[in-house]
Amino acid sequence: MHAPHIACKHRGRKQALWRLIVRVFVTGASGYIGGSVANRLVEAGHEVIGLARTENRAKALRASGIAPVLGTLDDRETLTRAAHTADAVINAADSDHRGAVETLTDALAGTGKTLLHASGSSIVGDDARGEATEQTFTEAALSPAGSWQPEPDKAPRVAIDRLVLAAAERGIRSTVLCSSLIYGHGYGISRDSVQLPRLANQARKSGVVRYIGTGSNIWSTVHIDDVIDLYVLALESAPPGSFYFAENGEASFATMAQAIADNLGLGTAQSWDIDSAIQEWGYEPAVYALGSNSRVRGTRARDQLGWKPQHDSVTDWIRRRLTVTEPG
Repeated sequence: MHAPHIACKHRGRKQALWRLIVRVFVTGASGYIGGSVANRLVEAGHEVIGLARTENRAKALRASGIAPVLGTLDDRETLTRAAHTADAVINAADSDHRGAVETLTDALAGTGKTLLHASGSSIVGDDARGEATEQTFTEAALSPAGSWQPEPDKAPRVAIDRLVLAAAERGIRSTVLCSSLIYGHGYGISRDSVQLPRLANQARKSGVVRYIGTGSNIWSTVHIDDVIDLYVLALESAPPGSFYFAENGEASFATMAQAIADNLGLGTAQSWDIDSAIQEWGYEPAVYALGSNSRVRGTRARDQLGWKPQHDSVTDWIRRRLTVTEPG
């Protein structure tokens, strides 16, 4: 029986490295990115195995056509067994969990199998606390041989990304997919992303949409549909040791906050001091997810994989399509 080909709107590209993949193991299959990608793979006829922490999550995955495996990222035996039985692995559960990456790369070493690892562009985030900076990063700028160094708080994640890339030397077709601020409602169990829902949920509680400092800090953005397409393309044909930014536009947090205010009918978005933001969201979310600059340019995916993102305005999406749900 021949494996189904992954359904994707992008055609006419080289697929020299494409190996027919039947079974894909996804960590984070009940999450936002992993769940959305897993949903696309199931729709395309692939067998998807998803890591589930609880019986309730396992039941929900099963209802979505995903075969659940009970366990956590700390369960070395579970991860190893699932990786051995899969044709490809997508690690989308936790960008900061080094142990899971070490387990998966050990399990896949020498197999030639594919490992896609989800990272995030907060790795280039600064401690700007709502102020603007001009620096923009390309994939080449983050080369281990370059002079760039991450903020100390982000150094462990960068080290994990580089561990994934180095796995190419161990006989793994490893790739890091580094998404910028993702918008759009997902297709798995977890519908919402991280950053914009934090702003919207705080606004619903308080009646005021907040941004940090002047709100002039800028993030690159990308729609979840375009992220899914990039994962599929990388699964098909990314060369070993590839690193891709996922972005297709950018916006300041003051602009995005005002779009949320317009959507919710809450008047004018207002500034918040960093201490109040940290009290509400915690240190890392306030300083890096909402208060930093993260401006990146993802040319490599376009050039190497033929990625053609279709969405380019996060503020239009917020005003027209964002719906706010109770945080779960």
